[in-house]
Amino acid sequence: MEDMASAPHALPELDEPTLLAGLRGGDAAAYEDFVRRYGTALLVVARRILGNEEDARDALQDAFLSAFKQIDRFDGRARLGTWLHRIVVNAALMRLRQRRRHPERSIDALLPHFTDDEHQIDPPARWPDSAEEQAQRGELLALVRQKIDHLPEDYRTVLLLRDIEELDTEDTARLLGTSRGVVKTRLHRARQALRTLLDPHVRKAQT
Repeated sequence: MEDMASAPHALPELDEPTLLAGLRGGDAAAYEDFVRRYGTALLVVARRILGNEEDARDALQDAFLSAFKQIDRFDGRARLGTWLHRIVVNAALMRLRQRRRHPERSIDALLPHFTDDEHQIDPPARWPDSAEEQAQRGELLALVRQKIDHLPEDYRTVLLLRDIEELDTEDTARLLGTSRGVVKTRLHRARQALRTLLDPHVRKAQT
């Protein structure tokens, strides 16, 4: 089967109603346009979740095949890209669950620690927030992506879905098969842990 993330750019892009009608009618040009329009960006989504190029491409292919089979059930309340994004995320999460073979690491070592009188031990450095510090913030972006991968899987996944893919709490909970409360707790702890991982680099940049 042709690589779905790198379909050729030979045909003009169809408007969404025409594209949807073509997909529902089994039109080959519509299928090609659908893959060309969304494949590259959604491969990035799958890669962020899975951290592996081969798995990401397999998940993307699964997602497109699933979308083609479900196209008659697409109700048009969201844009096609938004609908497909959810399918890709779900396909990536399914592969993530299938390959997980080891117990989840604890996040406790990365969370803030407090004294008996509620003062934080070794609080993190202040992050850049002034106009002059924006370049410094930009340099942190690659580090943020890298350090997210150091989080325990359950927390990394919640952080990716909520803060990177910008899903809401309800959708995140549904995709992960858990409760809103669990999502909120994991997200809070994941953000704290990520800040702990980034703190040495922020301190170094400020010296």
